Amino acid sequence: MDGFLRVAAATPEIRVADPVFNRERICERIEEGDRLGAGVLVFPELCLTGYTCGDLFLQQPLIQAAREQLRYIEECTRQKEMLVFVGMPWEWGGKLYNVAAAVHKGQLIGIVPKTHLPNYSEFYEQRHFTPGSEREVWVRWGKEEVLFGTQLLFQCEEIPQLVVGAEICEDVWSPCPPSISHAMAGATVMVNCSASDETVGKDSYRHALIAGQSARLMCAYIYANAGEGESTQDLVFGGHNMIAENGTVLAESKRFSPGIIYGDVDLQRLCSERRRVNTWPNPQEGGHLTIGFSLDAAKMEEKQKERLYRFIDNRPFVPKDEKERSSRCEEIFTIQAMGLKRRLEHTECTHAVLGISGGLDSTLALLVTARAFDLLGLPRTQIHAITMPCFGTTDRTYQNACHMAKELKASLKEVDIRAAVEQHFEDIGQDPANHDVTYENAQARERTQVLMDIANQVNGLVVGTGDMSELALGWATYNGDHMSMYGVNGSVPKTLVRHLVQYCADTCKEEGLRAVLLDVLDTPVSPELLPPKDGVISQKTEDLVGPYELHDFFLYYMLRFGFMPSKIYRMALLAFQGEYDKETIEKWLNVFYRRFFSQQFKRSCLPDGPKVGSVAMSPRGDLRMPSDASRRIWMEDLKTIHGRKSL
Repeated sequence: MDGFLRVAAATPEIRVADPVFNRERICERIEEGDRLGAGVLVFPELCLTGYTCGDLFLQQPLIQAAREQLRYIEECTRQKEMLVFVGMPWEWGGKLYNVAAAVHKGQLIGIVPKTHLPNYSEFYEQRHFTPGSEREVWVRWGKEEVLFGTQLLFQCEEIPQLVVGAEICEDVWSPCPPSISHAMAGATVMVNCSASDETVGKDSYRHALIAGQSARLMCAYIYANAGEGESTQDLVFGGHNMIAENGTVLAESKRFSPGIIYGDVDLQRLCSERRRVNTWPNPQEGGHLTIGFSLDAAKMEEKQKERLYRFIDNRPFVPKDEKERSSRCEEIFTIQAMGLKRRLEHTECTHAVLGISGGLDSTLALLVTARAFDLLGLPRTQIHAITMPCFGTTDRTYQNACHMAKELKASLKEVDIRAAVEQHFEDIGQDPANHDVTYENAQARERTQVLMDIANQVNGLVVGTGDMSELALGWATYNGDHMSMYGVNGSVPKTLVRHLVQYCADTCKEEGLRAVLLDVLDTPVSPELLPPKDGVISQKTEDLVGPYELHDFFLYYMLRFGFMPSKIYRMALLAFQGEYDKETIEKWLNVFYRRFFSQQFKRSCLPDGPKVGSVAMSPRGDLRMPSDASRRIWMEDLKTIHGRKSL
């Protein structure tokens, strides 16, 4: 199942104080959830009786009817691969409790009482109910005994990452929700049986609360709220259900519409986050009791078929929303510029040197350098933009590089390196007609030598232009464009570079600069190391190493979450459906892992540069990886993708 678990939150239409009718509606939702392969299904607070029964909760017929109907719910779940939480009143020890009853395969396996009972504004729960205790007890249920207490966890035997903790409505609104201790004890999924009425603006706060709690606890959170059928004598309930995961709301219901929502939470992703963040505490032992349950993953997977109730972003580094994307671009652009500004101040350099090719990366680096010089109050004429044409340079990229330097008021210098490279070929005995890796790399290393020496002449700093995607693939000449004195693009992926340049084009006020930036965006990505054909670029990077949107996707899910290659492959099938077929995705995924492991030696000696996002590869901070690590187990996992079902 690749760590994905389908969960659901349901708001059945109910009748107040009619457990028979309510049980029928609950069972209908259980049947629906089972057909779609939901492994955990959550119902609202006191939904078996209705939350708004008032003093009827003190009536023995209502209490007794709720227990009787729970037996039918048990039977409804008998043949189903599902853990169900149902809200109901429960009498024990002469007191009445507001509980979430956990039912699994025809059996009540645990009862979790509400801890925090609101008794303010429109709520009067302390009139009827007693707060739950942390002390677990065994309560009688027919001929059996069931654990009763607030400190219960439910762990799946077949899916050990699935550990469920429960709380009820007000619990999550309190200063210290039970879900905190549940998570610290190892729970990865929280369920909340709730009855939160609607007032103006409350839905927005509720949304932020559930999303925030899932982020704080690095967990999935299933929130099922009361809705249609509750008494409207004084209140209205909207059935506002949510499924959140680590700060992101995966699914959210339309209010005032009874129904069921589904979401596929990623348990592996949650466990990866907790592994990565070392301030996440070790599981706290002694306070909780764990109840085991089983789920047949194969049966669940068969019911889930091809659909995934989850959005998989095929450009994870780039926000979809235009407003958010613009804000993100400005933030990243500023981080890059501030990093360079500080480095220039520290080194007392008032000049910067960078090679410009007319491509995306050098364009972004030049724009960042211009912003840094403006922040320092230095004239842009002290930015030395060096164009170094050679065998593969086309007129289009050459002209764009020159026009851009002029539009930004940088000092432009042309150094034609053809003669120097040809002399070098003669010195080492390289046949110029042999367009091999030596032919290509000699040009890159000559350009780096020119930049370093000009920097010495002007007492300046060489600004690197290479981006993170190139570093991941090792698509850089060692001790050539791989090297600089400060790499401003080193943690910016290629898919984001394009949007940063687009953002600058959209926001700049100079029409000439905008025009050249747009043409750069329209130019194929190329190192331009091989001679052009009929004046047109003949060497396109993505034809050689693969599409950058695929590699950035692979990079994000490998480094950010440590996913298996086979899982990344199946996620890519869904994310890029209609863009790339499975053969193409598999081909470039193999290339990605081969190049990523073989090229670590280049990343081990990277120049300094600012980190801008959660994925970065600085050997001093984010990626401390041996250069000679074996890729065997990753490549063997890739072989398993054939013959397995997709998500």
